Amino acid sequence: MGKCKSLILICMLLVGCQLIKRPARDESDGMLFRPPTINPDIQYTDQAATFLNPTQNTDIAISDLSQQPDCTDNLLYIADKTIPDGTLVSPGIILDKQWEVENQGDCNWNSNYRLKLIAGQQLSAPPEQALYPARSGSRAIIRILFTAPQEAGNYRSAWQAYSPSGEPFGDPIFIDFIVEEPTPGP
Repeated sequence: MGKCKSLILICMLLVGCQLIKRPARDESDGMLFRPPTINPDIQYTDQAATFLNPTQNTDIAISDLSQQPDCTDNLLYIADKTIPDGTLVSPGIILDKQWEVENQGDCNWNSNYRLKLIAGQQLSAPPEQALYPARSGSRAIIRILFTAPQEAGNYRSAWQAYSPSGEPFGDPIFIDFIVEEPTPGP
């Protein structure tokens, strides 16, 4: 029985090798099938994922390839992932604030989308930064590093998403915390 299995296996292997050597034919016209080839006019560069087409002398960014014309932007706030509102913090510490949001529009957020300070204090964060890239219908975590002021008090910083055309959209997101009084030294 073992010889029979070996013989069947060898036959299958030989038949398989013959199939690999023969080019595939398209049943519709009897022509040989040829797999797609790489277009020599399009080259991939290492610079921020950009395709270059030297025959047309045009740059096409990958992030722009999937964008739908006349799409609608929307950001839905889901939850604070870190530093709930009203958190008591020490003066001068770094605050790693993270929000969970959902891209509820039908536009994909790419590198042209921004997050901007719209109210409150900057708290050592850049007043404008890239919005986390997210496809339509997906959730994302937005993260900003803040520095708590040295002075005790209540602090709030509000941020808004902006489209590539500069239009604000969606729910604003906030950090809201209390800097505690410094404890007196010994």
